[in-house]
Amino acid sequence: MPRSDGRAPDQLRTIDYILDVAPHAAGSVLIAFGNTRVICAACINEEVPRWMKVQNVKGGWLTAEYSMLPYSTLDRKDRESSRGRPDGRSTEIQRLIGRSLRAVVDLELLGPRTLCIDCDVLQADGGTRTASITGACIATAIAFNRLLEKGKITRQPLKKKVAAISAGIVKGETLLDLCYTEDAAADVDSNIVLTEHGEFVEIQGSGEEATFSEAQLHSMLEYGRKGIKELCAIQDQAIAAAMKPAASKDLQNLADFFAKK
Repeated sequence: MPRSDGRAPDQLRTIDYILDVAPHAAGSVLIAFGNTRVICAACINEEVPRWMKVQNVKGGWLTAEYSMLPYSTLDRKDRESSRGRPDGRSTEIQRLIGRSLRAVVDLELLGPRTLCIDCDVLQADGGTRTASITGACIATAIAFNRLLEKGKITRQPLKKKVAAISAGIVKGETLLDLCYTEDAAADVDSNIVLTEHGEFVEIQGSGEEATFSEAQLHSMLEYGRKGIKELCAIQDQAIAAAMKPAASKDLQNLADFFAKK
């Protein structure tokens, strides 16, 4: 089945990023999976949640928040604050982001501090949660590297990288990294979270008014492994670039980033 953007079934969308878009964060990245764009920022608080103090839990904590900005979709999306209640989907996704990062972070090495990850969707075209996890890992690694540079920690708390990608069955064919139109037409939709070593962190998958076979599950996992291997290589590139002088990008770079999409 030909894809709308001409990609092969097992091909990622174009992955772009720009570093240090949030100057007050310890680490940040604007990551794009095709036309899906998410700002991921990691901030350090020099304290831990109250429950850790009460229970005398050693080490630090990592938490995440996720939000789709009002203009991220074709029809304006109301802010959660204006609705007066949290969005169930946003709550589920931010918990997934937090779980994914805590699976690869040694919280004892972080020390008595909290890493807060914010993922804000600028534009949604499918795969916002997978882009958020992938970008959050980049922001986290950069934040930890800067703590190391300042001598606030002595060892890297990030044990391994983690990334995520979607895969699905559309009209009987397995596709990797679904855009919105593919996701909407999918018979089966899955989100796969793996470490750089191919270890599973989480798998989310369901039939959309359909069932799927073990063979189809294996095909989605195979495509997912391929995609995440490529994403981890991009993460390596971004993390290394962030530690070089003048890694930050100015407004013209941001304008160029959006102009080429």
